[in-house]
Amino acid sequence: MKKIEQILESKNIRVTAMRLLIYKFLAEKEIAVALSDIENNFEKADRTTLYRTVKTFEEKAIVHQIDDGTGITKYALCEKGCNCKIENDLHLHFHCINCNETVCLTEHKIPQIKVPKGFVSENINLVVKGICHKCSGL
Repeated sequence: MKKIEQILESKNIRVTAMRLLIYKFLAEKEIAVALSDIENNFEKADRTTLYRTVKTFEEKAIVHQIDDGTGITKYALCEKGCNCKIENDLHLHFHCINCNETVCLTEHKIPQIKVPKGFVSENINLVVKGICHKCSGL
């Protein structure tokens, strides 16, 4: 937990027991999780606290938001050194249409996309849909 404390402190996030637990929960997942997944894991916790923690983590580039096309926003921990900027931290996401899991493919970067003059990019999201390695058995 000391390492998690250091990560939170480096992002100027006040360390609390709930923030430590949520970070640990996210770190143990290999998939992106919905807010409802976090709520289900921490049933006795206040929903507002959970939501605010995730939003704080997002604002401080601890997690990034993923729109995988399911209509449910999911969250995953950012890579070390990530600052979630369109200019340099974009990677693919993969959504399995069989098990409904979404994973970050951080080793596959999205190339820079220039939009026409007068347009301002605020978010770029590239999701590959198909069958994951667990479901395909390959």
